[in-house]
Amino acid sequence: MDGLDLIKTFREVAFRRSFSRAAISLGMSKATVSRYVAELETRSGVRLLNRSTRSLSLTDAGQILLDRSTELVTMAENTLNDLQGHGAHPRGRLRMSAPNGLIAGWMSDVIAEFIKLYPDVYVSLVFTNGEVDLIGEGIDIHLTGGRIDDMNLIVRRLVQFDMVVCASPAYWAQRGIPQVPEDMSRHDVLSYSAKPTTHLPFETKGKPHDVSVHSRMEANDAVALIELALRGVGVAYVPEPLAQSHLERGALVPVLRDHMPRDHWLYAAYSQRRHNSAAMRAMLDFLEQSMGANGENPLLPPMPAPLPVSPPAPTCALSRAQDVARATASAGRTGTPPRR
Repeated sequence: MDGLDLIKTFREVAFRRSFSRAAISLGMSKATVSRYVAELETRSGVRLLNRSTRSLSLTDAGQILLDRSTELVTMAENTLNDLQGHGAHPRGRLRMSAPNGLIAGWMSDVIAEFIKLYPDVYVSLVFTNGEVDLIGEGIDIHLTGGRIDDMNLIVRRLVQFDMVVCASPAYWAQRGIPQVPEDMSRHDVLSYSAKPTTHLPFETKGKPHDVSVHSRMEANDAVALIELALRGVGVAYVPEPLAQSHLERGALVPVLRDHMPRDHWLYAAYSQRRHNSAAMRAMLDFLEQSMGANGENPLLPPMPAPLPVSPPAPTCALSRAQDVARATASAGRTGTPPRR
């Protein structure tokens, strides 16, 4: 075994804080991972990890190695990627990250089709709703629906999507259906955000404006908010494709369609410091083609609907809410195709 393999194994253990999880990620046995780390400690003459039955942490020496090995591992991987890139056929490991709901709802069919098309590419998926250090964590492509301010990253637009304001028919029956964005100030909002939300963005006659709302709860995972909205807790403001199956069957009823902003995009981000391997180029191109970035209708498979739950007895307002749901489902989505 060479020193680079030992260091890469150590880094995986350090990032995941677990020999077992590192072994799964690397496709190795736990015993081999432990042996590699032990060999690295023997060669360096210092202990790199503090181990106990319940936890694992870095020693000071381990932290130094983790910090200083980033450039070394990146350079080695880039060199190997360049060599692989000379071949016409994509191969090797491709590490991607994305929010939990995005992978579960939108990307499962896309990733599955890519794996079938390129059997020599090993795809490693990292699920996270937090910020990602692409270089430090060895991420090739990061998928996100949020704004990207890092000037060191290259960003590709993949597909445009809408946000939706929705709640269960029972909630609208009890609290009333808002007619204008300002009506949202009297509702309990389940907001999709990593930060506390006091305002939500809307558009009126093409002009953007924010509306002050009462945030009942916020979360950085839209799937959790959708589940709560289905249970009548409040109004969810979430990416529409994640809630599409519930909207179509009337379990969630959308409102304020004409006031929703139209500038939300799914992005693929990658570092300028990483050379594009054949596998990485293939994935980026496949994402663009599959998700309609060149003017075709986006292919975004909705999340599967859960088992139906018996609704409460209908009321006049509830009947109106269900009529809205059926009209929305039958009308389908409108708007111009996304552009790059």
